[in-house]
Amino acid sequence: MNHKFLNRRRMIWFSLLLVFALTISGCEGTTEEMQHMQSGSEAQEEQKNSITLTSEIVELEDDFSAVRYDGDYGFDDFLAGGGASSDEEVIEYLANNLLSGLNLKDLLGGIFGCSTIAVSSPEGDALFGRNFDWENCEAMVVEAHPENGYASLSTVNMDFIAQNISGGMVGMTLNLDEVKTLAALYAPLDGMNAAGLAVSVNMIQDSAVIEQDTDKPDITTTTAIRLLLDKAGSVNEALKLLGQYDLHGSMGMMIHFAIADSTGRSVAVEYVNNEMTVTKTPVLTNFYLAEGEKHGVGTEQSRKRYNILMNRLEETPKMDMEDVRDALDSVSKDNFGEFESTEWSIVMNLSTGEAQYYHRENYTNGYVFQMNS
Repeated sequence: MNHKFLNRRRMIWFSLLLVFALTISGCEGTTEEMQHMQSGSEAQEEQKNSITLTSEIVELEDDFSAVRYDGDYGFDDFLAGGGASSDEEVIEYLANNLLSGLNLKDLLGGIFGCSTIAVSSPEGDALFGRNFDWENCEAMVVEAHPENGYASLSTVNMDFIAQNISGGMVGMTLNLDEVKTLAALYAPLDGMNAAGLAVSVNMIQDSAVIEQDTDKPDITTTTAIRLLLDKAGSVNEALKLLGQYDLHGSMGMMIHFAIADSTGRSVAVEYVNNEMTVTKTPVLTNFYLAEGEKHGVGTEQSRKRYNILMNRLEETPKMDMEDVRDALDSVSKDNFGEFESTEWSIVMNLSTGEAQYYHRENYTNGYVFQMNS
């Protein structure tokens, strides 16, 4: 093998390993107070910015960027090798036995929550909305075009990646955008693919953990999302795929998934005593919906957000994309007088492939991405 190519590959994976564990952070429950821009009393007309992506990361505004990746990022090999039962094993896979003596520590903490809503438009399009609530972080939208899978848009919390990469560890021979994008591909927190499937992970504040242990291959929270974005074209296909793997919650966090597709079907996938349960629902926040011993366990605020969104659906059974944006605004963090922020909101049209992003509760400035196969 060409030594120059091998050294380049080693350095890419070395940098990816150092930053990967820092990307899987999420919403609710922070330690630092933040300042919020409050909405003015006068209504403002929304400005929409149409975004076309390349392999070069573009900064749309402070702490909000986007990029496109075309080609193989090794995910099929990851699955074929049995996957991973922890974030550390994902890192070990990525290292591909090229590293030694790397000391990885738990650099993450906190809780993430969020809200999702699925609804049909007056024209019959399937829409999916998502709020991501957390402290100030660097968010990045990744448009992926794998060689063997659906094209997708996903969103990643990129905290700490920039400083760890740019601090001299990578060297001048590497494309820093490529390193950060490779890290992001393995750590999505939500997304939509070209087949019309949407998925989001939401936190549940519970001491239980997800550690399925059978003879199935293993996946973690974020690699489960990558699996569904790459391979599932419908809710049915997503459920079938999840059932073929043992899930292990990243960082020991209890989570559940909101999954919707272009037919209008939407479900919550939860894990009770390590058994996967499926509940039909248009709304998901941060408490268990599954009937039984865990039903209702979660934060009080998450139940308030759930009720707000369900009431909106009752009042407006059909919503356009602006209605979904307003629904997300109604449950964004500035409504609750807390220190967290809704770092990003997304309105996805699963029928047309359009996604509208809003950064840090600025619902007058939208970024429009068009998902093409």
